[in-house]
Amino acid sequence: MDLCVTIKGVSFLLQTGLGILGNTVVLMAYAHIVYTEHRLLPVDMILCHLAFANLMLLLTRCVPQTMTVFGLTELLDDAGCKVVIYSYRIGRALSVCITCMLSVFQAVTIAPAGPRLSRLKAALSSLVLPTFAALWLLNMAVCIAAPFFSIAPRNGTVPAFTLNLGFCHVDFRDNLSYVINGVAVSGRDFAFVGLMLGSSGYILLLLHRHSRQVRGIRRSQQGGGAETRAAKTVVTLVVLYVVFFGIDNVIWIYMLTVAKVSPVVADMRVFFSSCYAALSPYFIMSSNKKVKAKIVCAADQDQPSVDRQQSNDK
Repeated sequence: MDLCVTIKGVSFLLQTGLGILGNTVVLMAYAHIVYTEHRLLPVDMILCHLAFANLMLLLTRCVPQTMTVFGLTELLDDAGCKVVIYSYRIGRALSVCITCMLSVFQAVTIAPAGPRLSRLKAALSSLVLPTFAALWLLNMAVCIAAPFFSIAPRNGTVPAFTLNLGFCHVDFRDNLSYVINGVAVSGRDFAFVGLMLGSSGYILLLLHRHSRQVRGIRRSQQGGGAETRAAKTVVTLVVLYVVFFGIDNVIWIYMLTVAKVSPVVADMRVFFSSCYAALSPYFIMSSNKKVKAKIVCAADQDQPSVDRQQSNDK
């Protein structure tokens, strides 16, 4: 196997394996929290949904991409390509939208209370599930074109205005549909990234100018310090997303300017666009006390059984 192909395959394999493991652990931790406490706080609901969207992205894009890199062909037929590409597009869209939702939610939570803002703060918990439903419907509508252009790879040359994903082709047939699809997807992404940057900038402003006051927000209530820690976590997640989003869209804009996209360029875009999905669960595990506590508790429960097994072996 060629060295370049080996490096690419190992990179995708590590990214996919670590990403699926991390997001699965986060989901299992939250499932255990729901089982023991019978509820999730709004910010935990958002983080749980983010982990699900990232897991969906990795399973529908990185897994078949990794298999293709290692030489497995004819993985999907036309119907399979339509389902996988549509699911991937929705998962990717939900990742950016839910990160934006997390940033806006946290900005409202730590903002100084006012007459109107107080009512919004009180209604935040009840708005989480309807917002999830609205984001799913929005992205299912925006991504609806993807299945119509997705086909299994054909023998012969790749037509112009076709995204060659290796395991599937997205054949736009003409320049107009190619550009319209790119503009619609990029427009949605830039709108949500702009909103998350604005809300994250507001969070940073509050933390910088009023650090002592922020630590005292709702001091009479439980969780004032937790809100500040959560705000810092959200800002870090946003920065992490924006970095990889920037790299992803530089490559995407280049892809829109050429008729035939090299598979190497498409692979680079897939790798960088999936880095956030693979890395964010580990940041959640390290910064979220509830998730970390569940993981540590599970590890401690497993240790006695290992010790007993070692004693029996002796």
